[in-house]
Amino acid sequence: MRLLTKKLKKSILVFYFFFTPHLLADNHNIYETLEQLQKDIKTLERAVYSESNDTKNNNNTISSLDINSEDVLTRHLLKLSEIESQFQDLTNRFEEINFKLDKLSNRLSKVQADNQIRFQDLENASITNDSLKSLTKNESKNKILPGSSQPQDLGSISYKDTNTNETTQQTQSIDATATIITESFQVEEKVLPSKSPETQYEFATSFLKVGDYSTAERAFREFVQTNPDHKLAGNAQYWYAETFRIRQLYSDAASAYLEGYQKYPNGEKAPVNLLKLGVSMVQIGEKDQGCKMINGVAKQYPDANQSVIQKAKYESQKFECKNQNS
Repeated sequence: MRLLTKKLKKSILVFYFFFTPHLLADNHNIYETLEQLQKDIKTLERAVYSESNDTKNNNNTISSLDINSEDVLTRHLLKLSEIESQFQDLTNRFEEINFKLDKLSNRLSKVQADNQIRFQDLENASITNDSLKSLTKNESKNKILPGSSQPQDLGSISYKDTNTNETTQQTQSIDATATIITESFQVEEKVLPSKSPETQYEFATSFLKVGDYSTAERAFREFVQTNPDHKLAGNAQYWYAETFRIRQLYSDAASAYLEGYQKYPNGEKAPVNLLKLGVSMVQIGEKDQGCKMINGVAKQYPDANQSVIQKAKYESQKFECKNQNS
């Protein structure tokens, strides 16, 4: 716009220098000509100004369209990110469910295997008992004990014959019984690996973590029998009792806790073992004895973990135990 104005002014000057002689002759015409040029300049300025405004408006429209396009693209990207996050979350849940299903399947397989072993043990014991009964019946039918035969002359029956036969019968019965006991003992195989006691303890604990309490029972019992003087024996005895309590076998649990209290009174699990013994005693109907043991936890083990002492107080209030000496 400025350039155009400069050009117009230059044209006016050229026009003035070239046509001055003629314009001086007529001042009126010069004035009219100048007014016309001013009008034309103003007209041109308005046109240029309107064009510049149109250009600005077009630029503003284009920029607004660009901003709107960027907003739409941003919203779509955010939506895609949200969908991707939800899909990832669903994938994680699916993998977690698959893991739990695999874990449950392993537990069921172990339970089935354990039940199958127990059923086989029962069947073998039943077959052995039936064989023993049939053998005893056959011997009783075929054997003629002294005094049960037909009347004979006194000299025809000797003391040596009767004594020998009876001794043979007793010896056969003892041999048969010994065989049955040996077979019953060999049915249960070892659970723990042939490694260090620490490794065996960790192996037994792994069955607790997966919920295989029947196998954990056998593993901890075997550990205590194999390593009765080890520093982890008291812990193993406690977890052995816990396998019964978890399955609500409170009588067996009480017996196992009592054995742990008697054998390992100074062990790491001794305070909680005494507490669980008292709770089990109350649950099997021996409330007085159980309350004495529960109330005796803080007295016998004053340096025990505070959580165990607080648990003992809670159980005492729960079972309405009176404050009494242990």
